[in-house]
Amino acid sequence: MDSVKILAAALAPVCGVDETAISDWIEVPKNTEMGDYAFPCFRLSKTMRKAPNMIAAELKEKLELPEGFVKCEAVGGYLNFFTDKGAVASTVLSRVLKEGDAYGTSTEGNGKTVCIEYSSINIAKPFGFHHLPSTAIGNALYRIYKALGYNTVGINHLGDWGTQFGKMITAYKLWGDKPVDDYSIRELVALYVRFHDEAEKDPALNDTARAWFHKIESGDPEALELWTKMKDATIREVKVTYARMGVDFDSWAGEAFYTDKMQPIIDELREKGISKLDHGAEIVDLSEWNMPPCMIVKSDGSTIYATRDLAAACYRKETYDFSKLLYVVAYQQDLHFKQFFKVLELMGRDWVKDCVHVNFGMVSMEGGSFHTREGKVLYLDDVLDAAVEKTYEIICEKSPDLEDKKSAAEAVGVGAILWSVLYNSRIKDVTFSWDKVLNFDGETAPYVQYTHARSCSVLRKAGTLPKEFDASLLDDPESTALLKAIAAFPEAVKSAAEKYEPYVVARSIMQISNAFNRFYYEQRIMADDEAVRAARLALCDATRQTLKNGLNLLGLIAPERM
Repeated sequence: MDSVKILAAALAPVCGVDETAISDWIEVPKNTEMGDYAFPCFRLSKTMRKAPNMIAAELKEKLELPEGFVKCEAVGGYLNFFTDKGAVASTVLSRVLKEGDAYGTSTEGNGKTVCIEYSSINIAKPFGFHHLPSTAIGNALYRIYKALGYNTVGINHLGDWGTQFGKMITAYKLWGDKPVDDYSIRELVALYVRFHDEAEKDPALNDTARAWFHKIESGDPEALELWTKMKDATIREVKVTYARMGVDFDSWAGEAFYTDKMQPIIDELREKGISKLDHGAEIVDLSEWNMPPCMIVKSDGSTIYATRDLAAACYRKETYDFSKLLYVVAYQQDLHFKQFFKVLELMGRDWVKDCVHVNFGMVSMEGGSFHTREGKVLYLDDVLDAAVEKTYEIICEKSPDLEDKKSAAEAVGVGAILWSVLYNSRIKDVTFSWDKVLNFDGETAPYVQYTHARSCSVLRKAGTLPKEFDASLLDDPESTALLKAIAAFPEAVKSAAEKYEPYVVARSIMQISNAFNRFYYEQRIMADDEAVRAARLALCDATRQTLKNGLNLLGLIAPERM
């Protein structure tokens, strides 16, 4: 199963290089005649001061071939390794079929807690398309860490504090025409947009808004009631959207939760001489580290999100004693996190080394960006609805006899949207295109989901699966490539967690899908020979299981029929 690790452990002593580095260097030749794994010796030329072909010949003489490998060849500057295909096939299939839904999981995180802050929508504002990357990446990381045995805490750090709520209440008091409980998010946004339109004509409205927010801060009953109802209405509505994407949270503690936890932080910064006054504001000077100052308290005495982030991080450490705290937030906030982490370090919080800003690029629709103030909003719900509708049309055309087309369209349409940000390195900017994400033949979610459905169809037609099989019969190139792809899945899950990159899992199941479809077309699964048929059905079942597990880790449904 862990052929790369086994090979790296054997090579490390004779190369004088760390096993982890060796593992990263080992390649899988495209041409299986060149071996199952290859080690490029040119990487050692500088330290060994020899030509790669000489290094390869020398290493071959020194190396003791590890268990599971039958041959090693020195070809040019490479060492090519050949595995015992029968033994590998037997090990891979036995493990997948025995572990089932647990294949790809581990216990490495037992006893450790990972907190992940993601999505973090704003109250009484749209759950927009721009929230998709944080939501999808955060949810995938949540599932991946949980699969690795960690106690995982998903946190939706709600934007539920600030002067915008004074604006919302002012707008509601002036133009509201029904109980606030009955307002949808879109209706609340319309009030917010109207406020900004009217405030341009009458700037005094901004003073009224500040006064209402001060009432919230002061505990005024009416202000608190309106604020709470707006918050509750938003959460009720967004939970429906989250459910469609398989997303849930363990904590909905937003900025407001930390309002009574900031003063101890402010006092500590003062007592330790870390903060100072600057033009009436309280800041932490970070010029020594080539950063602008981190503002803690504004000149009017109010706090900002940096203050709340400091309080939140300390609270989370005290409450969860995390081994890692991840912030899945766009790269535009890189500076904020550098400042915020540096302030924690200056405060003596040595656990700041366990805080990670998992940044990501922007995902935009063909056509441009959107801003709430002007009312130019692309709601995530609208995108999901459109994807499901378009998918339904495709399914009606391709599979008119499918019984539950609507459920399949929901699974595939929503999955396509999530996949659009999970298949590439998270730092890349992505321009969303309908033609690309809903393609059933490209490197898309529908393609992987269809491959899963195809494997299920084969197994249904086969009926009862044989309990025993001879894996050594899976020695053709297509079966070998598929087995390799399946065997690599657990390591992909682990790597995704280490790199904070869900795309590693997405790429892994894409490789499995490609390999399975080549196997499907080149090898007759329902072969006349019963022994061959049994082995190929076992491989088909292992494919189905691994694709299902991988899709689940990304928050996607694995349809059995499409």
